[in-house]
Amino acid sequence: LLADRFRGRIMFPIHNHFGRVVGFTGRILPQLDTGDMGKYVNSPETPIFNKSRLLYGFWQSKNFIREAESAFMVEGQMDFLMSWQAGVKNVVATSGTALTPDHLRVLHRLTEELVLSFDSDEAGSAASERAIDLAEANDFSVKIAKLDEFKDPAEAAQAGAEKLLTAVKTAVPA
Repeated sequence: LLADRFRGRIMFPIHNHFGRVVGFTGRILPQLDTGDMGKYVNSPETPIFNKSRLLYGFWQSKNFIREAESAFMVEGQMDFLMSWQAGVKNVVATSGTALTPDHLRVLHRLTEELVLSFDSDEAGSAASERAIDLAEANDFSVKIAKLDEFKDPAEAAQAGAEKLLTAVKTAVPA
């Protein structure tokens, strides 16, 4: 019997830059997370859904990025959603994938500044280092939002919107 690939997961629609749904991400519900499967499962790659070309939330954030002259880049969908709810509207997420030249091309049309805040784990630190190198090589000014004791932007936002807003405003050059 073939099980539904998204069973037991909260679903996030993935929109293209025009706001059309082109794929989905499903995050395992905490009570079903046994650790033997990936936390996130995505729609299969297709000609219209290519994760390395899409930034989660970009279609909602693009005008705010232009106004702020800066993009706040986070790792996952929950980081995006919690940041948005906390009032950081110039936010986009890489959906857990590495930052790519395609992502940067899209953003460079609107801004030359990136404020990064990936997870504070080892993978997030490594992703931050790669993102800094790639962004700087593509003529971006890169800053890092320091979240101190919080593991990610979602956790900081959950502790209080002002915590995340302050971290973004006081980001330090990479």
